[in-house]
Amino acid sequence: MEDTKPVAEAPLAPDDPAAAAGSESPLAALAAERDRLAAEKAELNDRFLRRQAEFENFRRRVERERADLLEYASTDAVRALLPILDDFERALKVDTADKHYAKGMELIYQRLLESLVKLGLEPIASLGAAFDPNLHHAIQKEESSDAPDHAILEEFQRGYNFRGRLLRPAMVKVAVGKA
Repeated sequence: MEDTKPVAEAPLAPDDPAAAAGSESPLAALAAERDRLAAEKAELNDRFLRRQAEFENFRRRVERERADLLEYASTDAVRALLPILDDFERALKVDTADKHYAKGMELIYQRLLESLVKLGLEPIASLGAAFDPNLHHAIQKEESSDAPDHAILEEFQRGYNFRGRLLRPAMVKVAVGKA
């Protein structure tokens, strides 16, 4: 004969509806289950909304970085062309006997400058302006009683902004008052 012992039933968990049914009315157990599920749903919904907001912030940040990259991607190319523009300016200052050659150089210079301006290059006007260390690089000072203090007397190399940002400061000679 086999000895059969009664199997002990596992205790029910406190949040188990069957356990609640034994101690409470079935309606109260269902209400407790409903409240638990509603709280879980609210927590999941809150997590979902937070993740969605994080994703939107990430998407906006990536779009902004992409726009900045596209906007300023040509900065290095324009910066590399500035010495060529400077060479043209110096060449145009030299008098030459061949007026057709000078006119051709002037036309090439104008087309190059116009193309760079269309991309966003902006020359900085310096002559006669007040010295601004954010826009100008003073490489020489000259005492002058004719010009106001800190006025720019001469521009050695033109400065440029590119789409609102300083690309290269202007190299200038600045007037200083007599001591």
